[in-house]
Amino acid sequence: MRFSAQKPEEGGSVTRRALLGGGLAFAVAGCNSSGVDFGAGGPGVSAPPPSGAPLVGETLGSGPVRVGMILPLTQNGAPSPIGVSMRNAAQLAVDDFGGPYITLMVQDDHSSSDGAAQAAQSELGAGAQLILGPVFANDVRAASAAAKSAGRPMIAFSTDASVAAPGVYLLSFLIETYVDRIVQYSVSSGKKSFAIMAPQNDYGNVATDRFQQTAAGVNAQIVVTARYSAGQMATAAQQVAAVQGQVDALFIPEQADAMQAVANALSSNSVKTQLLGTGVWNDARVLKIPQMQGAWFSAPDNSGFNAFAQRYKAKFNSEPARLATLSYDAATLAAALARNGGPDPYNERALTNVSGFSGADGVFRFRPDGTNERGLAVIEIDGGAAKVISPAPRSFVAG
Repeated sequence: MRFSAQKPEEGGSVTRRALLGGGLAFAVAGCNSSGVDFGAGGPGVSAPPPSGAPLVGETLGSGPVRVGMILPLTQNGAPSPIGVSMRNAAQLAVDDFGGPYITLMVQDDHSSSDGAAQAAQSELGAGAQLILGPVFANDVRAASAAAKSAGRPMIAFSTDASVAAPGVYLLSFLIETYVDRIVQYSVSSGKKSFAIMAPQNDYGNVATDRFQQTAAGVNAQIVVTARYSAGQMATAAQQVAAVQGQVDALFIPEQADAMQAVANALSSNSVKTQLLGTGVWNDARVLKIPQMQGAWFSAPDNSGFNAFAQRYKAKFNSEPARLATLSYDAATLAAALARNGGPDPYNERALTNVSGFSGADGVFRFRPDGTNERGLAVIEIDGGAAKVISPAPRSFVAG
């Protein structure tokens, strides 16, 4: 069976009997689960909230289970393309599957912590049994306080793992998951010693710490860790060049817009080794850089997003933001669990099912601490394109 992002930093069970439009399946990933089944028949959906609680925000769907969604629909008073795209993706999910099972209440947090807290409070007051969102880390912190007080779970979209907690689950693409996958693949491919060349910023800090921890766990050696300030890659590249005869690969957790400068610094210092990165390299700006050909990075398989994007464009006549699949999967999961989840469809056991779930970006599961695991592919940059060299797993090993 199968079933956060934060501001771009500068960062029961279900069987596989449901097929959504466009061929996107959303079901539990394991094979021996029991509980929720969103095929025909089975127990009914949860009881509606007490009468007299008015709905809030824009409502999508007409189901008896109320779910809140908090998105940055505006920022600095202007429409936010990311927020609007995520809202549209949620509508697509409700139209595909969720309409009879949930009523999704969508509110704008205005990209602010106060707005997120107010939205959470009003949605919980309107009977929301689950909150989806927000996107930015500080807004998740503010909204989660209200959710915890009400005893309701959240599925948020921040990439900052520090905001995760029991009952506050992150559906986003976490840096830690990217790092784990690329280390494991590299070691399995015979790489035993590594260098790290990382920016002095939050993303670089988290990625470097995780790479060091994961490498230690598989007895791999870190020969040098070279850090650099924005635009100051030359000295770090020199440090790597000095030891390149001792390393099998170089890990560079850098954003797409800075990778040309990194590549130039490496070339200037004649660094030639296997390059490793994270999913932020899955960007045309990186794929076309000559020095990056042959580099490896971990990322979701593109095929799921491409299928989603095709259907999104057909409905909204525009391209979706990359984060739109998060709100699509969150809304679909909320509807699937509501479909046959009994009076408490979003209990901890249901949300942390070890078999996980399969959404637009592949399999994922929530850990009890609120972080997630995702099934990621390893991709090689080849001829200016992304070529899968290690497919994403289609299911998790139970437990």
